[in-house]
Amino acid sequence: MSRGSLFIVSGPSGTGKGTVCSELIKCENIFLSISATTRNMRVGEKEGVTYFYTTEEKFKKMISDGQMLEYASYNGNYYGTPKKAVEDMLEAGKNVILEIEVQGALKVKEKMPEAILIFVVPPSIAELKKRLIYRGREDRDEIKRRIGEASREFSQLPKYNYVVVNDELQRCVNEVLDIINATNEKQRIIERLLNELKESVNYDD
Repeated sequence: MSRGSLFIVSGPSGTGKGTVCSELIKCENIFLSISATTRNMRVGEKEGVTYFYTTEEKFKKMISDGQMLEYASYNGNYYGTPKKAVEDMLEAGKNVILEIEVQGALKVKEKMPEAILIFVVPPSIAELKKRLIYRGREDRDEIKRRIGEASREFSQLPKYNYVVVNDELQRCVNEVLDIINATNEKQRIIERLLNELKESVNYDD
Protein backbone atom coordinates (compact mmCIF):
# COMPACT_ATOMS: atom_id res chain seq x y z
CA MET A 1 0.00 0.00 0.00
CA SER A 2 1.28 3.45 -0.92
CA ARG A 3 1.82 5.98 1.83
CA GLY A 4 -0.78 8.74 1.91
CA SER A 5 -0.06 12.40 1.20
CA LEU A 6 -0.19 15.32 3.63
CA PHE A 7 -1.88 18.58 2.63
CA ILE A 8 -1.88 21.73 4.72
CA VAL A 9 -4.64 24.29 4.12
CA SER A 10 -4.16 27.81 5.46
CA GLY A 11 -5.74 31.20 4.92
CA PRO A 12 -6.88 34.28 6.82
CA SER A 13 -10.07 34.27 8.85
CA GLY A 14 -13.00 34.86 6.51
CA THR A 15 -11.60 33.11 3.43
CA GLY A 16 -13.83 30.09 3.92
CA LYS A 17 -11.01 27.56 4.27
CA GLY A 18 -12.97 25.67 6.95
CA THR A 19 -15.92 25.25 4.62
CA VAL A 20 -13.60 24.12 1.83
CA CYS A 21 -12.08 21.47 4.11
CA SER A 22 -15.54 20.32 5.22
CA GLU A 23 -16.42 19.69 1.58
CA LEU A 24 -13.14 17.93 0.85
CA ILE A 25 -13.54 15.33 3.60
CA LYS A 26 -16.83 14.24 2.04
CA CYS A 27 -14.67 12.70 -0.68
CA GLU A 28 -13.29 9.18 -0.46
CA ASN A 29 -9.91 8.73 1.24
CA ILE A 30 -9.54 12.35 2.39
CA PHE A 31 -9.38 12.87 6.15
CA LEU A 32 -9.10 15.97 8.31
CA SER A 33 -6.55 15.79 11.11
CA ILE A 34 -8.05 16.51 14.53
CA SER A 35 -6.12 18.99 16.68
CA ALA A 36 -5.53 18.71 20.41
CA THR A 37 -6.41 21.54 22.79
CA THR A 38 -6.35 22.38 26.47
CA ARG A 39 -9.49 24.51 26.34
CA ASN A 40 -12.77 23.24 27.75
CA MET A 41 -15.23 21.43 25.54
CA ARG A 42 -18.11 23.62 24.38
CA VAL A 43 -21.75 22.70 23.91
CA GLY A 44 -22.19 20.65 20.75
CA GLU A 45 -18.54 19.63 20.51
CA LYS A 46 -17.36 16.02 20.67
CA GLU A 47 -14.14 14.40 21.86
CA GLY A 48 -12.11 13.13 18.92
CA VAL A 49 -14.37 14.91 16.43
CA THR A 50 -14.02 18.61 17.17
CA TYR A 51 -10.76 18.30 19.13
CA PHE A 52 -8.82 15.93 21.32
CA TYR A 53 -9.28 17.57 24.73
CA THR A 54 -6.46 17.29 27.23
CA THR A 55 -4.90 19.01 30.22
CA GLU A 56 -2.14 21.59 30.03
CA GLU A 57 0.18 19.21 31.88
CA LYS A 58 -0.38 16.41 29.36
CA PHE A 59 -0.12 18.81 26.42
CA LYS A 60 3.24 20.14 27.62
CA LYS A 61 4.49 16.57 28.08
CA MET A 62 3.51 15.81 24.49
CA ILE A 63 5.56 18.82 23.41
CA SER A 64 8.61 17.77 25.44
CA ASP A 65 8.31 14.19 24.14
CA GLY A 66 8.28 15.39 20.53
CA GLN A 67 4.72 14.20 19.96
CA MET A 68 3.42 17.46 18.43
CA LEU A 69 3.97 18.39 14.80
CA GLU A 70 3.14 21.99 15.65
CA TYR A 71 1.46 23.91 18.45
CA ALA A 72 0.55 27.42 19.55
CA SER A 73 -0.92 29.22 22.54
CA TYR A 74 -4.02 31.36 22.05
CA ASN A 75 -6.15 33.09 24.68
CA GLY A 76 -4.49 31.09 27.46
CA ASN A 77 -5.01 27.69 25.84
CA TYR A 78 -2.79 25.41 23.79
CA TYR A 79 -3.70 24.08 20.35
CA GLY A 80 -1.64 21.64 18.29
CA THR A 81 -1.39 18.71 15.90
CA PRO A 82 -0.56 15.30 17.42
CA LYS A 83 2.13 13.63 15.31
CA LYS A 84 1.08 9.99 15.82
CA ALA A 85 -2.49 10.46 14.57
CA VAL A 86 -1.22 12.03 11.35
CA GLU A 87 1.49 9.41 10.82
CA ASP A 88 -0.97 6.55 11.40
CA MET A 89 -3.34 7.87 8.72
CA LEU A 90 -0.52 8.45 6.24
CA GLU A 91 0.84 4.94 6.79
CA ALA A 92 -2.67 3.60 6.14
CA GLY A 93 -2.55 5.25 2.70
CA LYS A 94 -4.95 8.08 3.53
CA ASN A 95 -4.77 11.65 2.28
CA VAL A 96 -4.59 13.88 5.35
CA ILE A 97 -5.56 17.54 5.55
CA LEU A 98 -4.33 19.89 8.27
CA GLU A 99 -6.33 23.11 8.51
CA ILE A 100 -3.88 25.30 10.41
CA GLU A 101 -2.51 28.84 10.42
CA VAL A 102 0.63 29.91 8.59
CA GLN A 103 3.10 29.68 11.45
CA GLY A 104 2.05 26.12 12.27
CA ALA A 105 2.04 25.14 8.59
CA LEU A 106 5.64 26.23 8.14
CA LYS A 107 6.66 24.31 11.27
CA VAL A 108 5.11 21.13 9.88
CA LYS A 109 6.81 21.73 6.51
CA GLU A 110 10.18 21.83 8.29
CA LYS A 111 9.51 18.43 9.88
CA MET A 112 7.73 16.89 6.89
CA PRO A 113 9.13 18.46 3.68
CA GLU A 114 6.87 16.28 1.54
CA ALA A 115 3.78 18.15 2.84
CA ILE A 116 1.91 20.15 0.19
CA LEU A 117 1.00 23.67 1.34
CA ILE A 118 -2.21 25.20 -0.05
CA PHE A 119 -3.19 28.79 0.73
CA VAL A 120 -6.83 29.83 0.32
CA VAL A 121 -7.32 33.52 -0.50
CA PRO A 122 -10.41 35.71 -1.04
CA PRO A 123 -11.12 37.29 -4.43
CA SER A 124 -10.09 40.64 -2.94
CA ILE A 125 -9.40 42.37 0.38
CA ALA A 126 -12.71 44.22 -0.01
CA GLU A 127 -14.50 40.86 -0.28
CA LEU A 128 -12.65 39.55 2.78
CA LYS A 129 -13.77 42.57 4.81
CA LYS A 130 -17.33 42.09 3.54
CA ARG A 131 -17.34 38.44 4.65
CA LEU A 132 -16.06 39.30 8.12
CA ILE A 133 -18.75 41.96 8.53
CA TYR A 134 -21.49 39.68 7.17
CA ARG A 135 -20.85 36.83 9.58
CA GLY A 136 -21.32 39.26 12.48
CA ARG A 137 -18.89 37.66 14.93
CA GLU A 138 -16.40 40.54 15.18
CA ASP A 139 -16.69 44.24 15.97
CA ARG A 140 -15.01 46.98 13.93
CA ASP A 141 -11.73 46.83 15.86
CA GLU A 142 -11.53 43.05 15.59
CA ILE A 143 -12.19 43.18 11.84
CA LYS A 144 -9.41 45.74 11.47
CA ARG A 145 -7.09 43.47 13.45
CA ARG A 146 -7.95 40.46 11.31
CA ILE A 147 -7.32 42.40 8.09
CA GLY A 148 -3.90 43.36 9.49
CA GLU A 149 -3.22 39.72 10.33
CA ALA A 150 -4.26 38.71 6.82
CA SER A 151 -1.69 41.12 5.43
CA ARG A 152 1.05 39.44 7.47
CA GLU A 153 -0.11 35.99 6.36
CA PHE A 154 -0.11 37.03 2.69
CA SER A 155 3.59 37.85 3.02
CA GLN A 156 4.20 34.09 3.43
CA LEU A 157 2.48 33.14 0.16
CA PRO A 158 5.77 32.46 -1.70
CA LYS A 159 6.45 29.61 0.75
CA TYR A 160 3.26 27.79 -0.28
CA ASN A 161 3.06 25.27 -3.11
CA TYR A 162 -0.35 26.45 -4.31
CA VAL A 163 -2.62 29.48 -3.93
CA VAL A 164 -6.34 28.93 -4.54
CA VAL A 165 -8.92 31.71 -4.82
CA ASN A 166 -12.19 31.00 -3.01
CA ASP A 167 -14.52 33.05 -5.18
CA GLU A 168 -17.04 30.23 -5.63
CA LEU A 169 -17.06 27.32 -3.20
CA GLN A 170 -17.43 24.33 -5.52
CA ARG A 171 -14.91 25.68 -8.02
CA CYS A 172 -12.43 26.19 -5.16
CA VAL A 173 -13.06 22.70 -3.78
CA ASN A 174 -12.58 21.19 -7.25
CA GLU A 175 -9.28 23.03 -7.67
CA VAL A 176 -7.97 21.66 -4.38
CA LEU A 177 -9.18 18.17 -5.38
CA ASP A 178 -7.20 18.51 -8.62
CA ILE A 179 -4.09 19.30 -6.54
CA ILE A 180 -4.68 16.25 -4.34
CA ASN A 181 -5.28 13.96 -7.31
CA ALA A 182 -2.22 15.28 -9.18
CA THR A 183 -0.06 14.73 -6.09
CA ASN A 184 -1.31 11.17 -5.72
CA GLU A 185 -0.74 10.43 -9.42
CA LYS A 186 2.81 11.80 -9.20
CA GLN A 187 3.45 9.55 -6.20
CA ARG A 188 2.09 6.50 -8.02
CA ILE A 189 4.27 7.18 -11.07
CA ILE A 190 7.38 7.63 -8.93
CA GLU A 191 6.72 4.39 -7.03
CA ARG A 192 6.06 2.47 -10.25
CA LEU A 193 9.23 3.69 -11.93
CA LEU A 194 11.36 2.99 -8.87
CA ASN A 195 9.95 -0.53 -8.64
CA GLU A 196 10.55 -1.13 -12.35
CA LEU A 197 14.10 0.18 -12.00
CA LYS A 198 14.72 -2.11 -9.04
CA GLU A 199 13.42 -5.11 -10.98
CA SER A 200 15.56 -4.16 -13.97
CA VAL A 201 18.74 -3.90 -11.89
CA ASN A 202 18.05 -7.26 -10.27
CA TYR A 203 17.16 -8.96 -13.54
CA ASP A 204 19.39 -11.92 -14.31
CA ASP A 205 19.88 -12.63 -18.02
